[in-house]
Amino acid sequence: MGGMPDAQDAIDRIILQQAADRLTGAAGRITVLEDAGGIVSALPPGVGPVRVHSDSWMSEQRVAARASRTELEVSLDPTLGPAVLAGAQLVLLRLPKSLAALEEIAELVAAVAAPDVLLVGGGRDKHMTRGMNAVLSRHFADVSASLGQQKCRVLFAARPDRTATSSYPRREWHDDLQLTVCAHGAAFAGTSIDLGTRYLLGFLDRMAPAARSVVDLGCGTGVLATVLARRLSEAQVLAVDDSAAACRSTAATAEANDLADRVTVRRADALHGTSDHLADLIVCNPPFHRGTTRDSSSAFDMFAGAARVLRPGGELWTVFNSHLPYLPALRRRVGPTQVIGQNRAYVVTRSVAAADVQE
Repeated sequence: MGGMPDAQDAIDRIILQQAADRLTGAAGRITVLEDAGGIVSALPPGVGPVRVHSDSWMSEQRVAARASRTELEVSLDPTLGPAVLAGAQLVLLRLPKSLAALEEIAELVAAVAAPDVLLVGGGRDKHMTRGMNAVLSRHFADVSASLGQQKCRVLFAARPDRTATSSYPRREWHDDLQLTVCAHGAAFAGTSIDLGTRYLLGFLDRMAPAARSVVDLGCGTGVLATVLARRLSEAQVLAVDDSAAACRSTAATAEANDLADRVTVRRADALHGTSDHLADLIVCNPPFHRGTTRDSSSAFDMFAGAARVLRPGGELWTVFNSHLPYLPALRRRVGPTQVIGQNRAYVVTRSVAAADVQE
């Protein structure tokens, strides 16, 4: 689980410091959002039970591991919804990088938390924008900021608009693909179709036409999974993503296009928990950031997982930014790899799973 924040980093510390006066009074009605374990592991046992949601599966696993070493009672909820926030008097939040993700959180807190709820959201100064204040101000009458500490600060939000309702998942019809895309706030690209995915879609007619078992690895909003399910009428499609918002978005996209019976959604890191030699075809538009940090390790994990899950001779089709050094990694980890398409921004490759590849 490399690349995740250490326990009690500067963001966690300023959130806990700024919320300290409210912890005891809100005991039993505290929700922690987007933690990787640093906040939960520092809370005193007397303030529990605490409800927790982290969009990332890896972050959720880290919270569970750290919570198990404390006396604090923690309830993990994989879904950002009313159950994790209903009646909360204190919400501790590591601010997400996406304003849409913050909007969905703000809507839910305002709608279902206690009328006297205080939201304390922390982040690094360089990643915080006035847009965050604007988002919170749409749903709370009182929004303010703390002084900075160690290049971090928090935003406070109080006096929620109790008439707020959730506008997620959002939907958009794409006439060129005859496709409705649904997206929760934290899903990459929202209801639009990112340029890498759109470029990969141009090669669909060359992808394993006889495939019966297909995986969309890093499914996002499920565009590739849904289009492949529609195109390969005999195939079953497994859509996998680390993000809870992505998985919920993919399920909604498949349902909106009447393909829910053909697309199975699983939340996991890379292909953790997926059987070996399962797939004839895997498609992947891997990330090269983890949170706000450039990091290709998750892409390399995806390639290793694809090598394990593909049947010998199965195909991995990948699209990535042309400046990224993924071609050698694909050849080393998966098998013989060809560049099938390239433009000024993106490369599309086809890798064929070998019987024995280096890990």
